[in-house]
Amino acid sequence: MHIPITAFYAGLLGLFFLYLTVLVIQGRISKKIALGDNGDRHFIQLVRSHGNFTEYAPFILVLILLAEINGTEPLWLHLAGVSLLLGRILHSLGLRRHPGTSWQRMSGMMLTFYALLSSAVINLLVLY
Repeated sequence: MHIPITAFYAGLLGLFFLYLTVLVIQGRISKKIALGDNGDRHFIQLVRSHGNFTEYAPFILVLILLAEINGTEPLWLHLAGVSLLLGRILHSLGLRRHPGTSWQRMSGMMLTFYALLSSAVINLLVLY
């Protein structure tokens, strides 16, 4: 089975996930935090940026994969993929740089929710 669109976005998201992982590891080393977060506000933001990515990206990628397997028009797959990628990047930026709400976090979540909603609806529509 050939699934190039999902593979493309999975590859890009995988690289971004690796980047977030390295940031957390560097934070642990520089702040000497072996486990937990020691209540360090900036480190908590790094960890949540990494964690939030893992909470959304894999599930939405599975939805995009299923839509691609079921023959969804590539344009819709790319719209969901780009929204997911940009959404996760923006959200991560906002979460790491601002302790509260920021335009990056809000925009990132909106794009992520678009990717989630559109890919979920596409999968429901292929049933009919």
